[in-house]
Amino acid sequence: MSFLRDKINTSPGFKRFAHRLLVPKDDYRPRWWVRKLFNPLFVYKKGKRTSIRSTARMDILPKYLFYLGNAGIIEDYTVINNVLGDVIIGNNSLIGLRCTVIGPVEIGNDVLLAQNIVLSGQNHGYEDISMSIREQKSITKKIVIKDQAWIGANAVIVAGVTVGKHSIVAAGSVVTKDVPDFSIVGGNPAKILKQYNAETKDWERIKKSYV
Repeated sequence: MSFLRDKINTSPGFKRFAHRLLVPKDDYRPRWWVRKLFNPLFVYKKGKRTSIRSTARMDILPKYLFYLGNAGIIEDYTVINNVLGDVIIGNNSLIGLRCTVIGPVEIGNDVLLAQNIVLSGQNHGYEDISMSIREQKSITKKIVIKDQAWIGANAVIVAGVTVGKHSIVAAGSVVTKDVPDFSIVGGNPAKILKQYNAETKDWERIKKSYV
């Protein structure tokens, strides 16, 4: 698969041909045979004891990587999309119901994603007003969710953001800037609410500190 991936990435002509072969014209979802036959056999890289629920939508193409670590779970009605960047999920991590994960995204080990969360490493170009936004080039910036993080229900993590180790994003938050390790953030835009103090061994409240 690495040979095919390199060929797609380095040859514009082959890239266009491969995309049409894998995805119908004016559509975004891979063809049935790609989703059900080709990807599970040749594209998916999975550890042991993984589970991808039957109703999860796996928009996976061979151009970029998809990896699910040991004991990883992708719940029902979740969308995983690696069309514009790698999607890498570590060991013992849970992607909850109805989440959307659009690469490039890297999720660490022992991470919990609750329900209805959006992690999108993609933005649409908009600067050229002579073209529709749909026609303009997509811009990608990698999202990183470090080990042991917990993302609450209905949260949105925008492109380019890193959420630190053992940090918590409160439900309904919109995270537009990096979250330090051992922090609790919440709100829109998210701000730091608490941080762990190694000296006092306590989670201490922070006043008016924006992420």
